[in-house]
Amino acid sequence: MALEDVPETGRRIEFAADPPTREALAKLARVAGLPRLSAGFDLTRHGREGLRVMGSVSATVDQACVVTLEPIQSEVEEAVDLLFTPPRASSDEQDESPLTVDAAEPPEPLQGGVVDLGAVATEFLLLAIDPYPRKPNAVFDAPAASDASESPFAALAALNKEKTKK
Repeated sequence: MALEDVPETGRRIEFAADPPTREALAKLARVAGLPRLSAGFDLTRHGREGLRVMGSVSATVDQACVVTLEPIQSEVEEAVDLLFTPPRASSDEQDESPLTVDAAEPPEPLQGGVVDLGAVATEFLLLAIDPYPRKPNAVFDAPAASDASESPFAALAALNKEKTKK
């Protein structure tokens, strides 16, 4: 979205990813599938050269449970609030900029007066996907070693005993 395409009153953009895009993003995210992905953004001007992007990314993600390896489907709803400003040549210019924000995050660079909303949606989707999805009530039961000599640490304990004998 180009800065000049956003009127002073703001603009609402909503989109849903098509099947080939969802398939490509599922591969990128290393998940089994992405049956649904949509985003909605409110774009507002911030000063003369800045743009604020607020909204959310919503998706349904197919993954495998890390405990049972069974398929699991989870819902992702991630809020977006970003400020884009033109890159500044030096830190002195940034200190004098009228585009200051009381945010903990510094503004994102606005390259060529354009914001790639698809890239914003992708970034927030990837950050929101649970890397260790677990089915409700799934419990990992570690197999018990039949005796201490089968423990991975048994060899270390034997080495420690030999070292203390010397």
